[in-house]
Amino acid sequence: MKFTRRTILRGAMAAGAMSALPRLSFAATSLEMGSARIDTLSDGNLVLPLGFVSDNPAAKPILERYGITGDAVEPPCNVTLYRDGTNTVLFDVGSGNDFMPTAGKLTEAMDALGVAPEDVTHVVFTHGHPDHLWGVLDDFDEPFFFNAQHMMGKSEFDYWIDPATQDSIDDGRKTFAAGALRRLETLQDQIATFGDGEEILPGIMAQMTPGHTPGHMSYQVKNGNAQAFIIGDAIVNHYLAFAAPAMAAGSDQDPDLGATTRVALLDQLASEKMPIVGFHLPEGGLGHVERDGDAYRYVPEV
Repeated sequence: MKFTRRTILRGAMAAGAMSALPRLSFAATSLEMGSARIDTLSDGNLVLPLGFVSDNPAAKPILERYGITGDAVEPPCNVTLYRDGTNTVLFDVGSGNDFMPTAGKLTEAMDALGVAPEDVTHVVFTHGHPDHLWGVLDDFDEPFFFNAQHMMGKSEFDYWIDPATQDSIDDGRKTFAAGALRRLETLQDQIATFGDGEEILPGIMAQMTPGHTPGHMSYQVKNGNAQAFIIGDAIVNHYLAFAAPAMAAGSDQDPDLGATTRVALLDQLASEKMPIVGFHLPEGGLGHVERDGDAYRYVPEV
């Protein structure tokens, strides 16, 4: 396998008098897997209150070790593009224009790689949170990836398509539920669902990793002897999730289940030593897991 890190120019900041200003850019990472290829595409970043990471006082020294001392965090958003010569697969689609002004940049990243929406054959979701799902429709509420088969784990789809979820979910996530319901209702006849352990496309195996959401899915991707693991938000940052994986995370809808999943998944990934792609991990999101005493550390590929 071969890793490549590069900087992609997004285009001039503005025309006319501002044309001499620097161009906006983002770092991206590629992984060649035999006859296939993974690219990470930046959808921008989120701006979240620190409580979304953890409100546990024991988290403070770990966060300080990583230079996180303010009241907010700004996690990157890395959409995964997989191409095997037959299928062009997007894992998640970013935020679109309705969530945060710092996110929703996927189309610019696709343009930089020369990939058009009509080129995408499959859209595969890890889960239904806004930064992963809301970019699925265009400004006219039509499917943005109009040639693609859309796919989501059945338990995740059933959770968000149920109108009762808006009544049972916590107040801070009610807009998540409303936004997911609207989008999934629009796509309902175009979504294929699947279960844990199914091979959903050649070389792509689904693995249930619940807790962040009730039906969160991760995906093991294989091509020839090469493999990688797309973790979505099962591991949601590169600091606390690795250094204290059993600590509850504020971003998980079921913090206890999320911690149980995270502990087991990190053990699996460290043992199998396969590359991982994380939606909110730094420097393009592609790296690997190493053991660090009783905990773990994230090592970006360089």
